[in-house]
Amino acid sequence: MSYFVLPAIFITASTFNILCFGTIIAPIMSLSKKRKVDEECRVFQEKCSSSYLFTELNGKAVCLVCSQHVAVLKEYNLRRHYVSLHADKYDNFQGQQRREKVNELLAGLKKQQSVFTHSRDISDAAVKASYLIANEIAVPSKPFIEGEFVKTCMMKAAEIVCPEKRQAFANISLTRNTVADRISDLSVDLDSQLKQKVKSFIGFSVAIDESTDITDVAQLAIFIRGVDDTLTVTEEFVELVPMTDTTTAADIFTALVGALDRVGVEWSRAVSLATDGAPSMIGEKAGVVTKMDNVMKVVIQTVNFIRSRSLNHRQFDSLLREKDHIYGLPYHTEVRWLSQGAVLRRFFDLREEIEQFMEEKGKPVLEFHSAEWMQDLAFMVDVTEHLNNLNKQLQGRNKVVTQYYDSIRSFKLKLSLWETQLAGGDAAHFPCLKNVCATQHVADMKRFKDKITALLREFEQRFQIFGELEKDFNVFCSPFTVNPSDLPVSIQLEIIDLQCDSDMKGKFAAAGLDTFYQKLLPGYPNLTALAAKLLCMFGTTYLCEQVFSVMSINKTKLRSRLTHKHLNHILKLAATQDVTPDIDALVKAKRCQVSGVK
Repeated sequence: MSYFVLPAIFITASTFNILCFGTIIAPIMSLSKKRKVDEECRVFQEKCSSSYLFTELNGKAVCLVCSQHVAVLKEYNLRRHYVSLHADKYDNFQGQQRREKVNELLAGLKKQQSVFTHSRDISDAAVKASYLIANEIAVPSKPFIEGEFVKTCMMKAAEIVCPEKRQAFANISLTRNTVADRISDLSVDLDSQLKQKVKSFIGFSVAIDESTDITDVAQLAIFIRGVDDTLTVTEEFVELVPMTDTTTAADIFTALVGALDRVGVEWSRAVSLATDGAPSMIGEKAGVVTKMDNVMKVVIQTVNFIRSRSLNHRQFDSLLREKDHIYGLPYHTEVRWLSQGAVLRRFFDLREEIEQFMEEKGKPVLEFHSAEWMQDLAFMVDVTEHLNNLNKQLQGRNKVVTQYYDSIRSFKLKLSLWETQLAGGDAAHFPCLKNVCATQHVADMKRFKDKITALLREFEQRFQIFGELEKDFNVFCSPFTVNPSDLPVSIQLEIIDLQCDSDMKGKFAAAGLDTFYQKLLPGYPNLTALAAKLLCMFGTTYLCEQVFSVMSINKTKLRSRLTHKHLNHILKLAATQDVTPDIDALVKAKRCQVSGVK
């Protein structure tokens, strides 16, 4: 055992550490330091004000004449400063005259400090207003230059409403570059807050989707949804990653990993990944739409003939007004499922007017005279409307994955019902098809039944993962009715305890699923772990589609030179939900930058 040698005593290493920091050395050093400070007169004394024209401010000696600071409160330092700089001028003031001069200098210093504080408050207010306005410009996707327009409007209003405050408004910097910088600061702050939240996640999931902007650059949108140990859900936009080269699975994976690493995720806590599964249902090589391409091809050609030529469009709208129709034909967008449904419905409703107009133009649509084609068109209208209703149910933010599962399960049961009814010649839930069949010969319902069968098969394949999670969903949604013996051993005893807890049963009936499981903490660790897993899951890529809409509004033909960095900052502000920028913290780090006023 090693020993340290001190005067007259021997102690071990561990004892020395305790004594050093606990009982002997620290008090000795404290007493020594205190005596040294007292001996060297490092406490400001009132006589220094009259003798050397100093005062104490924030623990430092401040000269009343030149406002210089003296860090060490030693009388020697104060005397040396006074003798070397001010003695010649102020030694003539003695007695009452000197006391009056000291009071005059003290009053001047206080006034100066008050003016500085007021000026700083005004500067902070101007910077804060600049941040708030920049945020208001970014969220609705306005150009950065709009800041100068807002500034002009504010100055005009100030001249009339409060001319005495004109300078305060003039101090708000809203130049194009300033607005861009403010938006960047706000975005960086949101990113910093997200990184802090990610550290607390006990489980997280990711939703990704890819779309092309106006400059033909593929953009990968990434969202994260995580839960912390209190089962609080955070759902936020991570990043829009430009894919300037190929967009293979490997490229997307690399971009995804890079973006998530930048926010500091713990990969062992990853739960699931949601991607765009629409091609499995309506893609180019499969799906009910492609299998009835004979309908869509004619509809698109006809709509484009009417809408893409100005004269045709005006003449067709005039024809519709004569027949008391308010709305015309919408454009068809191939990449949007809802667009197909809207075009098909309107095309079907205006089929007589379209047929008349196309014949007048010498471009008759011969398919209007085909009973089979008209039945296919009617069937397509009905199917797309059913799918659109499902699509709308799957939209929205902050939904639990079981809500999406309920909608999908409901639609699959509807498909099974329609399959049976169409096999028997009943088109009760296909009103357009039923209407066409009433005016024509009876349709071959078997071919429509086969298409529903194919669609049901595609749904089974696309949402196969929901079937694998069905037991977890049942426990999560109905913990008081599941049979414990059907569940994994790790959760059986907790379910029995819960089902016998009448107090928790009452809370389950009154609270939502997310808030109910927060009340279980910490007595049901396995059950709350299951809840955390399901609460952090994404059910759809709706958020990605939503952010692509914002991207299209921002990056247009007129703003095609908007950089990827600025676009990402704008989308960060527009898509944020559970995190808000800390503008007050940003203001403290900025100084007022007064913009030029003509």
